Amino acid sequence: MQVEVIKIHTEYIQLGQFLKLAGIVDTGGNVKIFLAEVPVKINGDPDQRRGRKLYPGDRIEIKDLGTYRIEKE
Repeated sequence: MQVEVIKIHTEYIQLGQFLKLAGIVDTGGNVKIFLAEVPVKINGDPDQRRGRKLYPGDRIEIKDLGTYRIEKE
């Protein structure tokens, strides 16, 4: 399984911002709908909170879309 790396400039990124940065959703309004419909796991645990803070090293698994890892740039 290939892991796509998403680089951030800050200490953390919120899940909603991550989804936009990774090109998974277009707008913030779509984040809430996306998270209600698509299972997301962070470090192996289900989490649908768009404000969830993601830090470098965190692994995000999105059903049918793939696996991502946060890295500090």
